[in-house]
Amino acid sequence: MGVRVVTLEDWDGFWPLVRGFGTAFSEGESRGFFAELVADPRWVALGYDDGELMGYAAVQDYGTHLRGGARHHGRLHDLYVVPERRGNGVGRALMEAVVEWASTRVRYLEWQAHHERSAPFYEALGYRGEPCPQPEYPTFGIDFRASGA
Repeated sequence: MGVRVVTLEDWDGFWPLVRGFGTAFSEGESRGFFAELVADPRWVALGYDDGELMGYAAVQDYGTHLRGGARHHGRLHDLYVVPERRGNGVGRALMEAVVEWASTRVRYLEWQAHHERSAPFYEALGYRGEPCPQPEYPTFGIDFRASGA
């Protein structure tokens, strides 16, 4: 099927992904957070659906910025693919959907990735991380103005 927006009705298939990515919260607490996220127009949860959810991404548009204007900054908070589907284009498809969503809403998209576990994935897609105060988590970003978006 491919990437689609995830809704509250997807919770039963979404929870195993959240748990797989790692959370300190219970299922009940996480379901409440998920309900808030899908109801908030500044967020999108995207899922890769192949008969069941194989991965997800959660992206936030921080909205209007006092000095930066109406289209300023977005953040990729999560991108997770179940281990058995990694290396099969699921992450790439999710990232393409993230970029498509963000490019219509923000000027800058930013995220951090662990230098060993996930940065190589983003680097394989052509992104380059920059040092940040937590050296094991380089900062990646897209300036949509620079790309003509």
